[in-house]
Amino acid sequence: MKEPIRKAAEEDASRLAEILIFTKRATYRPIFQEDQVSFGEMQVLPLALAYQTDARKRENIWVYDDEFVKAMIHIEGRQICELYVDVFFQKEGIGARLMEFAVNVHDADYLWVLEKNERAIRFYQRYGFIMTNERKPEEGTKEFVRKMIRCEN
Repeated sequence: MKEPIRKAAEEDASRLAEILIFTKRATYRPIFQEDQVSFGEMQVLPLALAYQTDARKRENIWVYDDEFVKAMIHIEGRQICELYVDVFFQKEGIGARLMEFAVNVHDADYLWVLEKNERAIRFYQRYGFIMTNERKPEEGTKEFVRKMIRCEN
């Protein structure tokens, strides 16, 4: 069986956009309660076109593809910038595989997480990430993000 984690490609643009938009809506709408952003500003087509036409936008993105793209992870240097699993495939170990990939292959050791995203915080803690006191405003919102770092056991 071929390795399901691979670099994002131009033909992944539509799935990347779908996963990002729909997962962000499901995750963040209860936190931000900002329908104008969730259903107005966040649109699949413009994001898909950006991923399709600008290879730089895909440069540090890897996808989980075991028949079709089910998830994505964006890693910049040692930072995990984004990790999204299509809502239909959550709880299948895909996020775990992407975290192991980030930590073991890319030596990822920090990320920023919304303070109110308790589910994500618990998930990252399972992979040795702990909350620091470092926090900053999430751009364009009234919410804050906190830095999590990986502590090796």
